[in-house]
Amino acid sequence: MAIAFSVNGKPVSVEAEADTPLLWALRDDLGMTGTKFGCGIAACGACSVHIDGAVARSCSVPLSEIAGKSITTIEGLKGADGALHKVQQAWIDAQVPQCGYCQSGQIMAAVALIERVGSPSDAQIDEAMTNICRCGTYPRIRKAILTATGQAAATTAPQGDA
Repeated sequence: MAIAFSVNGKPVSVEAEADTPLLWALRDDLGMTGTKFGCGIAACGACSVHIDGAVARSCSVPLSEIAGKSITTIEGLKGADGALHKVQQAWIDAQVPQCGYCQSGQIMAAVALIERVGSPSDAQIDEAMTNICRCGTYPRIRKAILTATGQAAATTAPQGDA
């Protein structure tokens, strides 16, 4: 069955079973490997993408649910000029990644949060950032979100965290 949708602003069509998770269509059929497989049960968030602007865990979204929708992956955050998204740049400035495996999903969740609320409070960050980071980079993730929204002074060295 052919399922048509757009990825990062470009129309695509994937020939797959309707119950195939979006994650596998992105990775295996479209070569978008920035979206990671973590748990397969929508618990960890490594596979987070945006579907029509809302963050979703692609491992649990069947292709049948995304026909005609717009998907944004980590690869689609860069500007047309190749400039990094402000959240991606804040991630670099705050030296967030340690192993890096969860970070594309973390960034997608942070971008969705910022697009939804603008300048999030600590409570809003706590509520929205439910992705798991086994390395424990949560303090740096918070700092990067605050930096991206102009709520924290950007620095190049994390202080007092993992």
